[in-house]
Amino acid sequence: MDQLALLFVLLLGAVVSVPVGDRLGLPAPVLMTLLGIVLALLDFVPNVEVPPELILPLLLPPLLYAAVRRTSWRQFAANVRPIFLLAVALVFVTTVCVAVVADAIIPGLPIAAAVALGALVAPPDPVAATAVAGQLGLPRRLVSILEGEGLFNDVTAIVLYHVAIAAVVSGTFSFWQAGLDLVLSAVVALIVGLALGWGANRLMGLLGDATLQIGLTLLVPYAAYVLAEELHGSGVLAVLTTALFLAEYATDADDVMTRLAGHTVWDVVDTLVTGVAFGLIGLELHNAVRTASGRWGELLGWAAAIVGVVVFVRLLWLLPATWLTKRLHARRDHDEDIPMSWRETVVMWWSGMRGVASVALALAIPLTVDDGSAFPDRDEIVFIAFGVIMGTLVLQGLTLPWLVKRLGVRADTAREKEFEKALAVRAAKAAKRRLREIESVEELPEELSEQMLRRAFDIGARISPDLGEEERREAHEQRVRRLKRVRRIQGEMLSAARHEVLAARSEPGADPEVVDRVLRHLDVRSLR
Repeated sequence: MDQLALLFVLLLGAVVSVPVGDRLGLPAPVLMTLLGIVLALLDFVPNVEVPPELILPLLLPPLLYAAVRRTSWRQFAANVRPIFLLAVALVFVTTVCVAVVADAIIPGLPIAAAVALGALVAPPDPVAATAVAGQLGLPRRLVSILEGEGLFNDVTAIVLYHVAIAAVVSGTFSFWQAGLDLVLSAVVALIVGLALGWGANRLMGLLGDATLQIGLTLLVPYAAYVLAEELHGSGVLAVLTTALFLAEYATDADDVMTRLAGHTVWDVVDTLVTGVAFGLIGLELHNAVRTASGRWGELLGWAAAIVGVVVFVRLLWLLPATWLTKRLHARRDHDEDIPMSWRETVVMWWSGMRGVASVALALAIPLTVDDGSAFPDRDEIVFIAFGVIMGTLVLQGLTLPWLVKRLGVRADTAREKEFEKALAVRAAKAAKRRLREIESVEELPEELSEQMLRRAFDIGARISPDLGEEERREAHEQRVRRLKRVRRIQGEMLSAARHEVLAARSEPGADPEVVDRVLRHLDVRSLR
């Protein structure tokens, strides 16, 4: 098997793992990691030969952009305190604790290398957290915090990692220089992200065509990451900023086709790239096994100690951090999402899985330092990082569904239905307002006016069937049944039309482009 065949196996696994995971009740990323481990144990499967410096630029931008599409700037702003405590403060604390323990148990490990180890295992993976937590029916407030933490903690961890690596390579370290680098990295990333977001938004308006607009969104995350990194900024923060800007300002309510097609394309990209990323994590077992040859007991002991530090520091941090956030929340009338019980806090603790970023950072550690000597304890650091990833991603990922079920932590469906009903009312009222505006400038027949008024009510009732009083609800249900019958018949008519047009594609002299254009028109008509 060559590298290309291996890539196709991972892509196929990414597609198949979704329905298999749904049937087994297990997250697809965890299944892909297990598939990667199985492939790594097979003799005919080659070692992965992706340059370490390309792993983050290739995998992170689309994954981050896809994750941001599911949230909003308002959600981040509302949860700034809990996200800051997790994405910034906890990353610092975890890095320090891991560095102290690693320096104590690994003989001869320089403190800067220990800090690099702490930085690369400190951030929970944004993709793992959202992919795993999002499938378990958790309360939206927990998913929001996990998404925010996962998206922003890489920014802090990667900057700390680069500072520590530079200190090992050069042999010098300046605390003030490190702090300045952190601030400048964030400022450059924000400027690049906002500039690219504004430029992409304007360009989308000029392109007009849905295909070109979606193609542009596929390029924008990579452009933001690469440009920010070239300017010594944070590529991760630049991608987040660009994605949040476009999610806020590049949405046209009437551009139905672009929105539907864009969601479909990005769902496909998210599924495939996530599968490949976590498959690569499992495949890195080759390197771990080679490193541990003859030293299994010693290296496993070190890895277990660091796993314990990572896991329990998160718990010990979450307990007071959650209490503090609740106190601040109680004193202020602030609509932020926080864990409301100890059960939710435990679930959030156990959701801190490591993944793609940790693997990429571990593999990106230089082989040598400035004086030409080998990077101190590089193999040991890579093995420990792999152990932390396996210990958190596989163990926590496989047991998180059981833990959620055992603790009874579920989404507040009643609250979601109330919000859905409120949106349905707003939608129906907006339609009625527009109808009154039209009636003020156009004279509509009474029969047409009543029909349009019923349709305005139907707009809300289709979103939330509980909307309206019993009598009107019964009338609506009758209309829905009639409409379903009409749509069924119309669907069969359109199906016959599509088959006829498609058959013409193979006829002599038929122009495929004209056939496809007519077929596309029929497809769009079927969506109405």
